[in-house]
Amino acid sequence: MMRAIVCALLLVSTQLAAQQYPAGQISMIVPLAAGDASDTAARAIGDALSKDLKVPVVVLNRPGAGGALGTDLVAKGAKDGSVIGTPNNAALIYRAIMDPSTVTYDPLKDLVPLALAMRSPSILAVGADQPFKSFQEMVDYSKKNPGKVRIGTAGVGSVGDFCVQQINALTGAGLTMVPFQGAMPAVTAMRGSHIEGVILALGTMTAHLQSGAVRGIVISSKWPDFQNIPTMQELGFKDPLFGIWTAFFAPAGVPAEAMKALVPALERAIRSPEIVSRLKPLGILADYSPPEKLLAEMKDEQQRVMKMAQAAGLIKK
Repeated sequence: MMRAIVCALLLVSTQLAAQQYPAGQISMIVPLAAGDASDTAARAIGDALSKDLKVPVVVLNRPGAGGALGTDLVAKGAKDGSVIGTPNNAALIYRAIMDPSTVTYDPLKDLVPLALAMRSPSILAVGADQPFKSFQEMVDYSKKNPGKVRIGTAGVGSVGDFCVQQINALTGAGLTMVPFQGAMPAVTAMRGSHIEGVILALGTMTAHLQSGAVRGIVISSKWPDFQNIPTMQELGFKDPLFGIWTAFFAPAGVPAEAMKALVPALERAIRSPEIVSRLKPLGILADYSPPEKLLAEMKDEQQRVMKMAQAAGLIKK
């Protein structure tokens, strides 16, 4: 009899715990500098999540190491659902391939996917005062002027880093990749004529493109507001530049009750018309996918990037 009572009390306690999640604030780690377009978008989704779950969602910006620093903090965060994060595919895939010694987590084992949230094309943009006006002109100029075309990226192991190396392998352009601690410092360097161009997420470059201060040379996928900027396929290349996507993750081992609350709440936030309309001017597409599809996309992209990197001689087989 006593055993039955204890079991019943434990069941009620478990049910109450499930009903009480989240009991307090949720820390959302953004592995980017504040002010980045993807940071702004993540904050908008975090606000919607906070309203839905009726608890504060506190954003913690932890940039560095191409997103690996913040992603590592998510992987090592509390496993009670109080910590989530928004790493992008650079931190989840590219850095482990391009600079594996700096990655201390396994994205497939140490993180649990919650939702794919957003996508942004990668764009190669150069200062409007540069002497080349097209992709081929840039390649030709770089070949004739070794070391004179410096392309800034969000860091070693970023999607932009991979794109620079990919362009060099395909064309022999000899572009010089210059890593920065995030997108905004790279843009500042380009606007100050310290480098000739950047490869970053379109969202970071939208306002500069619209003002005419920079010129788009090539983009990973077409975008309605910049139809004149070609893709690699349109330029005659088989392989595209890779775009950037951002997703929500929690540390592996997060309890089921947290997943049951977070996954549907994130879906409602990302699919909401308000979020879709807030992200588009940033050059970002709100694009929800559930955990299982996000995991499948991660594995597929990991395999494709590894194969391309090996074929281009960027890593050892």
